[in-house]
Amino acid sequence: MNARWIVLPKRAKGCYNVTMSYAIQFERRISMAHRLIAGASEKCATPHGHNEYIRVWLQPENLPLLAPYNMVASFEDLKRTWHRWLDDVVDHALQLNHTDPLLSYFQQHEPQRLSRIMVTPYDPTTEMTCALYACKLQALIAAEGLPVTLHALEVEETPTNKVRLDALARDATIIMLQQQQGWWNRADLSMNDL
Repeated sequence: MNARWIVLPKRAKGCYNVTMSYAIQFERRISMAHRLIAGASEKCATPHGHNEYIRVWLQPENLPLLAPYNMVASFEDLKRTWHRWLDDVVDHALQLNHTDPLLSYFQQHEPQRLSRIMVTPYDPTTEMTCALYACKLQALIAAEGLPVTLHALEVEETPTNKVRLDALARDATIIMLQQQQGWWNRADLSMNDL
């Protein structure tokens, strides 16, 4: 819901001979539920929920900003599909590992609920969902031809636990996810391949 400009980084005082770049930040709050079955935390194997904040930082591709608009693109254009996906699809979804037995239960007994289940290739940890969200946002940016690149994405699971993925870090998980066929690489409003 928040949108603001952040200037990164300032290397000298004043406006002369300074290297700076813009980053546009958007933030959204969602409610979700998940469980982790891989065994790292028995407590987290029980379905439970969080109210998460998802923050993204976008960097413009075209600088300097030119008159008369003095903006990269309208905030509305930059966040329209991303916020629609978070609000209409991801909010209040159940996140499950593709091997989770609960997924079979829903397929057999409550198939009408499958559209509300985010299916992840591994346990839906905060780190994994952060990477999946980053892939999805990159696909949306590319498909819409937006003049920005993803600079960073952060998922705050609780006030004391958050994960931030910076685009400059060539994370092995992101590279692996980008090579797979999955909803996270499609520029649509999906969150599973069921």
